[in-house]
Amino acid sequence: MNKRELIEKAAAEAGLSRRQTAAALEAILGTIQTAVAAEDKVALPGFGSFEIVHKPARTGRNPQTGEPLEIAETWTAKFKPSPGFMGLIRQRKKD
Repeated sequence: MNKRELIEKAAAEAGLSRRQTAAALEAILGTIQTAVAAEDKVALPGFGSFEIVHKPARTGRNPQTGEPLEIAETWTAKFKPSPGFMGLIRQRKKD
């Protein structure tokens, strides 16, 4: 499902126009991005949580030559699904 399909489905389910739904989705995504970038954890009960994670510098290996190389530190976003969300995924895998 792409963004357009998500907006159409959510609009139909909520009884809103596609334009209203797209504006709401943009506002929600922008708010999540801004909060996570500011190192705030965003928790959505029943869905999951977003947070920023620091990965320190480390030594890795070049897979072609086997030579060690330094991998720089980085910051990345992490999403952790809620137990209820994971339950839906696991249930679907069993069917």
